[in-house]
Amino acid sequence: MNAKNVDALSAYFLEDLENNQETHTLSIVVDNEPGVLARVIGLFSGRGYNIDALSVSETEQRHHLSRITIITTGTPQIIEQIRHQLDRLVPVHKVTDLTVEARRKGHEKPLERELALVKVRGQGENRLEALRLAEAFKATVIDATTEHFVFELTGRTNKVTQFIEIMRPLGLIEVARTGVVALCRGSASMRDEMAADI
Repeated sequence: MNAKNVDALSAYFLEDLENNQETHTLSIVVDNEPGVLARVIGLFSGRGYNIDALSVSETEQRHHLSRITIITTGTPQIIEQIRHQLDRLVPVHKVTDLTVEARRKGHEKPLERELALVKVRGQGENRLEALRLAEAFKATVIDATTEHFVFELTGRTNKVTQFIEIMRPLGLIEVARTGVVALCRGSASMRDEMAADI
């Protein structure tokens, strides 16, 4: 065994790979038909890739297309491998690494938003504090009784997470989150890119 192979198997090499992890947002345009999401998810689980966030919805009813937004973490090589493997799936029309596109245009991240519904106990001093903090975060009260509030909050993932953590000591009961949806900045669309590829 040569020295190069020994280095590749060493713990130091593995530690370098761990430190080289990046989080990327992938946008995938697929046919809106049964089983497509299962095939995409199966690709991730079958190869041991993790999904940090997932959202999917039909975006073009006339053309029966859906957009899947996935946030995943890995080395740049693994992210590229995921992208290529997704590209090969039959119901997939277009895969775009929105993180790479944003960096190419001089931005740190693509436009990303997440919606959360946050249920909090609302009694006494904590009631006033929860309302005050919700106003600061621009969260909307969508349900309220003398016992609780349900807040609706939209924003970047870190803003949503921060709001949830702030509500925890005030009586956090339950949270539902949509997962991230994202778009590239600028006037171009994935539909334009798909037409150019044909």
